[in-house]
Order: sequence, then C-alpha cells, then structure tokens
Amino acid sequence: MTIKKTENGWLVDIQPGGRGHKRIRKTLMTKAEALQFEAWAKTQVAQNEEWIKPKKNLTKLSELIELWQSHHGIQLRHSRTYSTLLRVCEALGNPIAEQLKSEHFAAYRAARLAEGVARNTINREHAYLRAVFNELIRLGFWSADNPLARLRQFKIAERELSYLTGGEIRALLAALEKRTDRDALLITKLCLASAARWNEAESLRIAQLHSGMIHFTQTKTDKNRSIPIDDELAEEVREFHKTSSRDATGRIFKSSVGAFRMAVKESGIELLPGQLTHVLRHTFASHFMMNGGNILALQKVLGHSSLQTTMIYAHLSPDHLQEAKMLNPLTRLTVG
Repeated sequence: MTIKKTENGWLVDIQPGGRGHKRIRKTLMTKAEALQFEAWAKTQVAQNEEWIKPKKNLTKLSELIELWQSHHGIQLRHSRTYSTLLRVCEALGNPIAEQLKSEHFAAYRAARLAEGVARNTINREHAYLRAVFNELIRLGFWSADNPLARLRQFKIAERELSYLTGGEIRALLAALEKRTDRDALLITKLCLASAARWNEAESLRIAQLHSGMIHFTQTKTDKNRSIPIDDELAEEVREFHKTSSRDATGRIFKSSVGAFRMAVKESGIELLPGQLTHVLRHTFASHFMMNGGNILALQKVLGHSSLQTTMIYAHLSPDHLQEAKMLNPLTRLTVG
C-alpha cells in the first residue's frame, strides 16, 4: 500500500527504506500533494540516515574475542588471557555481542562466587572482557558502548602480607644448603637480594648478569629492570654456571620450586595461603622499608607502574606516620 483515497483525503502509507525500516503514514488534501510527499520521502532515504533503520549486528562474542586476539592479544606474552576469555564466553552462552548487558556478567560472577571462586579471579575475568571492548573501540572495530564499562568490580579487602624474619631467612637458607642441587639456594638468594619474582630468577641467563647488576628483561609488566647485587653473590652464580650442564638452553638454573617448597617445610616456616616463592619478594620489600629505604626507590626495584601498589609496604618504614606521636592533641596539651 502506498497512496489511497480516504474520507479525510489521500493517505500516504509507505516504508521508503524497505521492509523493516521506518514507516510513514500521512494524509493530504489532494492526490498531487500525496504523490509529491511520497517522492520527497523516498529521497530522504538516500540523504538522511535517520530514515533508515540500522541493521542488527549479529556478531557473536566469540567473534569479537577472536578479532581482539588477532589484532592485539597475539602481541601479549601472557597467553592465559585468551584462554580465560574463551572460557568466560562459553559460560555466558556466547551471546550476540550487541545483546550482552552488564546484568548478564553480574549474574555470571554471582554464580562463580557461589562456586567458591576468589573475588580476585572474578575481577580479573571482568577486566579481561572489558578490555576486549575497549581495545576494539580504540581500533575502530566496535562502535557501540562497552557493556561492562559501568559495572564495578568486587571490592577486595587488603590482604595481609607475610615476610620472613631474619631467623626464618637463616633457617631457610640452611635447609637449602643441605640439598645436593644448589639451584634452589641460589635462586632464593637472588630473589632476596634483588626482589626478583621466582620465575624471573629461575629463568635467568648468564648474559643478564653483568656490570654488577642483574638485568631482568622478560618481566610480568614487560618493563626492563636492572638491579645492583653484591659482588660475592654475582661471583657465586657465575661459578655455579661454569659447572652446570644447562648451557644449551642458556639458562643457569633448572626448575626448583619443589625443592624450595620442601626447604620451607623442613625449616618450619608457616606461610599464608597462596604465598610460597612470592614471600621472598615481600621479604625484600618489607626489610627494605624497615631498614630505612625510600618508597620511590622501592617502586623502581619492584618494577611497579603505580606508586599506590608499592605503598602497601610504607607502614613498615621506621618513620611512617611518626608525626602522629608528637602532633596529636593529647601530646600537644602536655607540651603547651
């Protein structure tokens, strides 16, 4: 139906953009006016996008993840992001991306929480999926809004930090000294001396040890760090490298987490859940601050991009908030 005569005049009933697009109904006094209006409406389709109903975007979430992977994710060293995204996508039912809403992910994470999954893990999944949309928007592959942009992550209570005391360090090193292989001992010493993560020290190559420093190149944050170490420890590592049989790979040490775990058990050290080798990094940072170290210097040693991350160790400084002792109103009363 386009134009027909009615009691009130000539009715124009058209969809100039075609089926499924905007429908126009208008009554005019004469047929000539109706024909003129019909012609005008058809020209608007070509000139004005508002007259055309946009086509539905039926792209699946999995397709967006693949697009993200091929244009950005493939550049990342940590491949678990991609596998995590695929698992989350499957759990969400691989919806049409344009139909994904924040409430869908909210329901998903509530179910994960009920299963006993840690809030940190769920927040990481949230961040990964949100980043997919952000990156595709930046690259121009996604024009709609990010469906997770306004969904807040779970608030995480500040975790208690554990570090080794001087006595525990001596006990741990003594337990490691008893072992036939010296790999775990030297890796532990390097972590305590340079705040290295276990995998950074374990995968060390002799070429990274020079000029009185350890040069970490493949780090968690992809930023290089160069940390000075004691000459005696550097020489101990070099001597070990001369006698080790791992020159073919270029690595100095073999995998030694198991040996470290046994030494922790043998030395009677009790660690918080989820902290094994990472306690060495916490120990460096904690003793660094307790011995009067500068928080900005610690940030550089640890390789933190944000000072806020490093500030968790600030309270261990001997001068931390000491003004509270002298500047509180009760003390000022006695001073006055």
